Amino acid sequence: MKEIKLNRLTGFYKTIAIKEPEVGMTPRVAVWKKNKATLWHYPPEEKKYNVPLFLVYSLINQPFILDLGPSYSLIEALTANGYDVYLLDFGIPGYEDKDLTMDDYILRYIKKGVQRALLHSNAEEISLMGFCMGGTFAAIYTAISEEPIKNLILSVAPIDFSVVSVFTEGAKLLQDGELNIDPILDAWGLIPASSIKGGMRLVTAPIYYSPYLSLLSHADNEERNIKWSRYNYWAKSHIPFSGATLKQMMNDLGKENKLIKSSLMIGDNRVKLENIKANLLAVSASHDRLVPQEQIMPILDLVSSNDKTFHVLQGGHASLAKDGKAPEYLTSWLSNRSNPIK
Repeated sequence: MKEIKLNRLTGFYKTIAIKEPEVGMTPRVAVWKKNKATLWHYPPEEKKYNVPLFLVYSLINQPFILDLGPSYSLIEALTANGYDVYLLDFGIPGYEDKDLTMDDYILRYIKKGVQRALLHSNAEEISLMGFCMGGTFAAIYTAISEEPIKNLILSVAPIDFSVVSVFTEGAKLLQDGELNIDPILDAWGLIPASSIKGGMRLVTAPIYYSPYLSLLSHADNEERNIKWSRYNYWAKSHIPFSGATLKQMMNDLGKENKLIKSSLMIGDNRVKLENIKANLLAVSASHDRLVPQEQIMPILDLVSSNDKTFHVLQGGHASLAKDGKAPEYLTSWLSNRSNPIK
């Protein structure tokens, strides 16, 4: 028993001493860059589908959770299944990016990235998969897209902002017009990563010790320690956030709920979810404290898709990416809709 405890303590301290574990090891090549953003292509060893998959991650964390490492990578699993995978990495914004808006991210980055992926893959259609706010942006883009979006997969992506699960009092004040933080965001310009991290901690884990208790329980297992180290590294990988984008999101989405009301404007385009005709898979997580099912489900009634599915994933907000496998419900849904190569 003493030996087991000693091995766990040794493993615990060795693991927490790793500040930057190696992540993102699936072979890839950059096929397009704009400002801080990079479009990465992950070619499959054997291409089995004609429709490539384009991934859009959130703006508050780095997207390497989708590629944590060998055997713990969703991207690795997708390429192993024969998919041509593209990932739009928005990069880490600097103060010079404080005026980037939702319009910029959707029209100058997602739209242009999809166009480049279609050109690079020589594909006639593409699948779009968005995570969290990346999913919200993906839905907005699909609603105004001129590009051929065959499949739209939204993973824990908020759509109906009248439903609030966190900071409920502040959200009510915002919606009632009694709270205006626009001057603060204008003065701040770029929201620092530390503030983003602090806000997320208030929601998910104000006292951040449970991951370390989890580590201690298996600290004599080197393989599990490596996975823990990589995931914990991602959990701390918050990045700065454009003040202009946050202001637009808080007002147009959080306060006015314009996406649901078909009154959101992106550039010269009015965003109408009814314009979405792509096959739709909407995914929620059973223990998600950030984005409850009620924020996601309304999209099923608003799109014009004939083929639409809602799936509840057992786990928390980052479960789909963290598991590092392509879950059966996803692969079976996507494979039947990605034009298999015969």
